[in-house]
Amino acid sequence: MHQGGLLLGPSFFGSIGGFTALVYPFPSLVVLDTLAVFGYMIYFFLIGVQMDPWIFKKIERKDISVGVSTVFLAVVLSLSGTFILLARDPSIESNIASSLPAVATSSSVLSFPIVAHYLTELKMVNSEFGRMALSSSLISNMFGFCIITPAILAKQNGSEIIASMQTFISGIGLKTYRGRADQASKAVGLNIFFGPLIYGITIPAGPPLGSALMEKLDLITSSLFMPLYFVKNGLVTDVFSVKPKNYLLVQSVILLACVGKFTGGMMSSIYNKVPLKEAVQIGLVMNVQGVLELGMFKMMKQNRAIQEEPFIVMCISMLIVTATITPLLRYLYDPLRHHTHRKRRTIMDMKPDSDLQIVVCVHTQENVPAIINLIGGLHPTKRSPIGICLIHLVELVGWAHPILIPHKLNKVSSRKATTSRSIVNAFTILQQSHHHGLITVHPFTAISPYETMHNEVCEMAFDRRASLIIIPFHRRLSSSRMFEPSEAGIKNMNDRVLRRAPCTVAIIVDRAPTVKSSRPETTESRPSLRVAVFFIGGPDDREALAIGARMACQSNISLTIVRLIPNNKVANEDVDETECDKDAVNELRSQMAGNMRVVYMEEVVKDGTGTVAVIRAMDELYEVIIVGKYHDTRSPLMLGLSDWGEGSELGPVGDMFVLADSSSHSTVLVVQQNNDFLTRQDTMSDIGSSVSTSIREGPTFPLRRSVV
Repeated sequence: MHQGGLLLGPSFFGSIGGFTALVYPFPSLVVLDTLAVFGYMIYFFLIGVQMDPWIFKKIERKDISVGVSTVFLAVVLSLSGTFILLARDPSIESNIASSLPAVATSSSVLSFPIVAHYLTELKMVNSEFGRMALSSSLISNMFGFCIITPAILAKQNGSEIIASMQTFISGIGLKTYRGRADQASKAVGLNIFFGPLIYGITIPAGPPLGSALMEKLDLITSSLFMPLYFVKNGLVTDVFSVKPKNYLLVQSVILLACVGKFTGGMMSSIYNKVPLKEAVQIGLVMNVQGVLELGMFKMMKQNRAIQEEPFIVMCISMLIVTATITPLLRYLYDPLRHHTHRKRRTIMDMKPDSDLQIVVCVHTQENVPAIINLIGGLHPTKRSPIGICLIHLVELVGWAHPILIPHKLNKVSSRKATTSRSIVNAFTILQQSHHHGLITVHPFTAISPYETMHNEVCEMAFDRRASLIIIPFHRRLSSSRMFEPSEAGIKNMNDRVLRRAPCTVAIIVDRAPTVKSSRPETTESRPSLRVAVFFIGGPDDREALAIGARMACQSNISLTIVRLIPNNKVANEDVDETECDKDAVNELRSQMAGNMRVVYMEEVVKDGTGTVAVIRAMDELYEVIIVGKYHDTRSPLMLGLSDWGEGSELGPVGDMFVLADSSSHSTVLVVQQNNDFLTRQDTMSDIGSSVSTSIREGPTFPLRRSVV
C-alpha cells in the first residue's frame, strides 16, 4: 500500500503537471489527512487490544538475552558509525548531521506487533523459531522504547517540555475518565497515538470483548483507513528530492543498524544453544519493519528529530529490507526439519507393555462425547495405560500472537479459557472413572490461526511421543441427518495434520442424532459395544486392524472383522502389500484365538458396487466402525469409488458414511498411518504386540464367507 502512495505522489504521477490538483485538490487533502490520522489511531488501538500483557509471564531468560542483545548491538554499531561519519566529514549538511543520531536509534528498534503480524502472514508464528522471535521482539520493543523516547524528547524545545510537565502536574488533581489516555501520552512528550495504544492494552485480549472489537473494526481499518494513511504519506514524499550523498550517508547508518540487529539476534541465539539455521532466521526477523515504524518515522519528522531527506531514505530502506527478508525466510524455513530424524510412531509398532500416548483435538463441546466413548474402549491397563494430551483448538481472533494455555484438571485457567472449562471437566471425569492411573489427561487450549494450527498439533505429538492423533471431522450432522459445512479453516487444518503428522491420525465422524452425555462410564458399567473393522488392504487398513485388536481386548466390546476380497486376481498386484495384509490378518486371528467376542468374515466382491453393498448392509449393525483412508486404486474393490474421496480427508470408503441417505448412528473412525509408512513395505510380525496377552489360547475363531 505504501508503494501505491509513492506512485501517486510527486515521485511519479504527482510530477505530471496538474495531476495532484486534479485528483487531490487542497480541500480534499484536509479531509484525507483527518481520516488518515483517525484511522491510524484506530490501528494503534487495535494493536493494543490484541496485545496480551500476560505474555511477560512466559518469557524465558534466553528471550530476554536475545531481545536486549539485538537492540543493544544495533544501537552501539549505528551510533558509533554515526559519530565516526560526523567526525571524518565536517562537510555533511547540518540537517543531515542533526538527524543521523535519531536515524541510528530509530533504525535499531523493532515492534512486537509488526513481527507477530509478519510471522502470521508467513505461517511461521507457531514454529519454534517463531515463538522465540515473538518473545524476543517483545523484549526488544520494550528496550527500544526506553531508547527512542529520550531521542524524541531531546529534540523538543524547552517550552514543549514545560507545557508537558504542566499538563502532567495539573492532571494529578483531576478525576481521570477512562478513554482519556491521550493526556497521559502528551504528559510524557509522546505522540497522541500512544494514548489509544495504552487504552487498547487495558482491554482484555480475545473473546468476548477483544474479539468483538477486532471483528467490528479490523476490516474497515485495514481496507479503508490504512490505505488512506499510506496514500497521504506518499503524496508528500518525493523520492528524487534526496541528494545521492545524503542518501548514502543515511543508508549507511541504517545498514549498520540492520547488521547490528541481525548479528545481535543471531549470536545471542547461538549462545543460548539455538541451532544455526534458526538463529539466522531470528536475526532476519528482527529486521522486519512495517506500518508502526512508518508512523514512528512520521512522528519523529513532526517533532523535528529528523528532517525530510532522512525520512524519505528511512521509508525506502524499510521497503527494501522487508522485501529482501521475506524470500530468504521462506527459503530457510522448514517446519518439519526438527523431526525428520525421529522415529515415526504407530499403533502397530507399540510394545505390549508401553503406554499409549494420544493427542486429542477438540473444536467444540459437541466433539467430546464420541471421542470420550472411543478412548474408553481402547483398553487401558496397568501394563499399557493411556496418556491423553487434550488440545482445545480456538481460532486466533483478538490476539496479536498465538497462545498455548496449559490447564490443571481441577483448576481450569479463567484467563481466556472459560470456553474450555466444560471440555476439560469432561475429560477430568474420564480420568477419575479409570482408577490407578489407567488414563491420565494433560489439557491445553491452543489459540492460533487456522493456517498454522496444525503446527501446534504436530509439535505436541512430537513432544509427547504420541502414537495416535484424533481429530474431529470438519462437518457436523444436522437434525435432518445432513452433514452441514463448517469452517473451511478446520478442513484445511485437518488436511495439513494428515500430511505432516508424525504418527497415525484418526478422523472421528460422530453420526449420533443428539448430543450424548459426555460423562464417561466405568468399564464395568459401560454397555456392550459392537465394533467393526472393514479390511480391504494396505497400511491404513492394517493400522485400523491394530486399533480394533486393542479394543477387542476389553471385556464389553465385540469385534467383527470384515475382509473384502476380489473374486478375480488383481492385475499388477503389489505382491509385497498382499503378503503384508495376509500376515496381518493371520497374526491377528492367532492372537485372538479362543476369544468368542471376535468374529472374522470374508466377503468376496466383484467391484466397487459390491464394496458399497457390503458396507451399507452392515452399517447399522455396529456402534463403532473403523476403516482405513487410502487403498490401492487398481483393486477391483475400489472400481468406481476412487473419485469419491478425491480431496477428502476421509478417503473413498470413509466418504460412504457421510452420505445423506445413511441412517446409521454409528461413530466412524477413519485411520491414516503416517506418511513414511505409506511409502514403504511394512512387516507385520508385530501386529499382535498391541494385543494383551491375557487372551486365552485355543483354535482360531470360525471363518464366515459370502459372495457379493
